[in-house]
Amino acid sequence: MSLFKNRTYFPFLNWLPLAKKSLKDDIIAGITGTIIVIPQAVAFAMIAGLPPIYGFYTAMVTPIIAALFGSSYHLISGPTTAISIVVYSTLIKFINPENDIEGFVSLALVLTFLAGFFQWVMGLLRMGRLVNFVSHSVVIGFTAGAGILIAFKQLKHVFGLPVPQGSSILEILQYIFQNISASNWMVFTVAGGTLLIAIVIRTFIKPLRRYYMLIAMVLGSVLAIVLGGSASGIETVGELPSNLPPFRVPDLSLENVKLLSSGAMVLALLGLIEAVAIARAIALHTHQRLDGNQEFIGQGLSNMVASFFSSYAGSGSFTRSGVNHQAGAKTPMAGIFASIFLMAVLLIFANYASYLPKAAMGGIIVLVGYNLIDFHHIKQVYKASGRELIVLSITLLGTLFFDLEFALLAGILTSFFFYMERTSQPNIAILGMDKDRHLINLERDIEAEECSNLKIVRVDGSLYFGSIEKIANYFSELYDADDIQYVLIAADGINFIDLAAAEWLTNEIVKWQKNRGGIFFSGLKRVSQDVMRKGGFLEKMGYNIFYTDKRNAIKEIHDLIDRPCKAKVFDECRIEVLS
Repeated sequence: MSLFKNRTYFPFLNWLPLAKKSLKDDIIAGITGTIIVIPQAVAFAMIAGLPPIYGFYTAMVTPIIAALFGSSYHLISGPTTAISIVVYSTLIKFINPENDIEGFVSLALVLTFLAGFFQWVMGLLRMGRLVNFVSHSVVIGFTAGAGILIAFKQLKHVFGLPVPQGSSILEILQYIFQNISASNWMVFTVAGGTLLIAIVIRTFIKPLRRYYMLIAMVLGSVLAIVLGGSASGIETVGELPSNLPPFRVPDLSLENVKLLSSGAMVLALLGLIEAVAIARAIALHTHQRLDGNQEFIGQGLSNMVASFFSSYAGSGSFTRSGVNHQAGAKTPMAGIFASIFLMAVLLIFANYASYLPKAAMGGIIVLVGYNLIDFHHIKQVYKASGRELIVLSITLLGTLFFDLEFALLAGILTSFFFYMERTSQPNIAILGMDKDRHLINLERDIEAEECSNLKIVRVDGSLYFGSIEKIANYFSELYDADDIQYVLIAADGINFIDLAAAEWLTNEIVKWQKNRGGIFFSGLKRVSQDVMRKGGFLEKMGYNIFYTDKRNAIKEIHDLIDRPCKAKVFDECRIEVLS
């Protein structure tokens, strides 16, 4: 069998036979996707600090490669809001696009290749589950912060004011407040009118809702012409090249790689989180089985290849993927068709796109930024969990006032801290016998009795380096404060034991065996026993301390008890009871 027939290396062979049967549906979905992406491509390129044409290039190249080598049948890749703002925020620290646009574009292509390379390598290393460890609250906070940041960055186009490039939110507000009298109100009218038209169509005109951005852009452009166009100070995006994406090798010098590697890693992770989250959301409706590792590879290859065709970084698009699914797409051919149709549009209608006013784009992008704020889930987090709210807030505020890489890292680390805090505090319950002869948590039944020579402890939570302290403190207090001879650990709730925990358990068990009676386990999972067996710990603690169920353990432990009992709690008790 030839390499090309291998469906692992060429996943498109899995769905290509299906595409013949759904050609009409995919073509219709592709046309719809083309209409949707035209205003987005221009808007997102502006957010990234790039000329509008680069948004078109990205929307042409990225979806084709991602469709061929990805996993989802409906995910549409290309330029996105969050990715665009990370590209801009990463590069603005090194170069200003207003002073050197060619240098800015050159670094953007290097950043795109590196991000794609990191994604591709993570896919090869089968790290597809990595995104599962990024809290949903981090994503919500980061996206909301990016939305606010995007909206504020566009205020210079809304008011027609020369806000200094790279200004923070506070600096933007201060500049606009101090120079509000110098605003160009014709520009403001175009921006506000475009925004209002988009809101009205999206809210009240259901048949046109899918195309609200495109219609608003066209009507905003008409409004700009009516108000005098360039004669009134209303700038346009300028002439767009009427050509396909040109081949261009990224400048992968050692200096550039060192300069952009950290930003590329953040970009790679964000892109993967975004793409996999969208693919999973759609898969809930389509019941398609996804391969996270293949999606990593697809996203990585799409960015690597795109960087050689004058395209900047892309990822899965919330809007276009949802529209693609709702438009009836059956296979990834819909995304490929959308790219082909966009190429045709650029070749034929590029001259018309050059008349788009920046003010109209600014109004649309303000709405795009607002749409990124997920008020529903923010409210849900606020009501449900104080810790998740802290994670969300740290990420959001970090996005607004610090570097985006720092914001994302701070959110992830805070989320991990709370996770570690929760797992490092396993629940320890003391079990006793109730009147119905059932073992029960003493906190649930204060009348339940426990044996004076056998302490039964249930541990709910895994034993690892982070949770050992609490368990060790409990057993230390138990050893010092009580005259208990034996301890039975009900271990059904222990999912795993790491080496640090196994070593501590061994020392503790040996101590009890020498000085008291011993420690036993019931219901300990095999995976936990395997760690202790492979590490040689079972030889030290003994193989006979493990039982499959509590009843057998209680019976055999009572055969070992050689002290009088204060009360006959268990039927297995054979020792005389003290009067």
